[in-house]
Amino acid sequence: MAGHSKWANIKHRKAAVDAKRGKVFTRLIKEITVASRLAGPDPASNPRLRLGVDKALDANMTKDTIDRAIKKGSGGLEGVNYEEVRYEGYGIGGAAVLVDCLTDNTKRTVADVRHAFTKYGGNLGTDGSVAFLFKYCAQFVFAPGADEELIMEVGLSAGAEDVISDVDDSVEVIASPNDFESLKSIFAESGLEPEVAEVTYKPTILNALEGEDAEKMQKLLDALEALDDVQDVYTTADYEV
Repeated sequence: MAGHSKWANIKHRKAAVDAKRGKVFTRLIKEITVASRLAGPDPASNPRLRLGVDKALDANMTKDTIDRAIKKGSGGLEGVNYEEVRYEGYGIGGAAVLVDCLTDNTKRTVADVRHAFTKYGGNLGTDGSVAFLFKYCAQFVFAPGADEELIMEVGLSAGAEDVISDVDDSVEVIASPNDFESLKSIFAESGLEPEVAEVTYKPTILNALEGEDAEKMQKLLDALEALDDVQDVYTTADYEV
């Protein structure tokens, strides 16, 4: 990432997730509930639900908790109806920010998101103002020292769009979201274990930040991540953490 260590940023993000495990569980339960409501309770025929269940299991969520979330979404149990909403805005140095939310009260959510942007030096934009700066894709990131040649051979033969060697020797594989499950299985069969395997919005440009600007941007992102209705935050900001 523009000369910065992708691996350092990933480790920082994973540590932050571990420190907020309760909030992570809440987000995963919401995602599973909505995925079940939209496309049915069977993970085998619902890729979004399957991905949510996999993330929940990776986070050590119990099967009973997962099953309850699925039943709430599919009508088997009473539950809150969540609405998917996305907000777009700008952070420090003009860096773009996407904020994906699941909420039962959009007025509350937009007020909270706008407040976070305003308080920490950003501003909320209009629909479509920055979304075009991100690519929806499957992303796999392998730790520094991984077998780059094998990753490239396996990934490209399985339909990956690109294999990128980063400055910190981590290896990134980009693919179509539709190929996420098949690539994940093929990597596992080949003995390759990515540290990150997800369907995400990857920035197509980067805004390099340093020093005080980087610190301000991190505060904005932390404030957005801390909001109860926020599921995911994506940014074009690029800096060392």
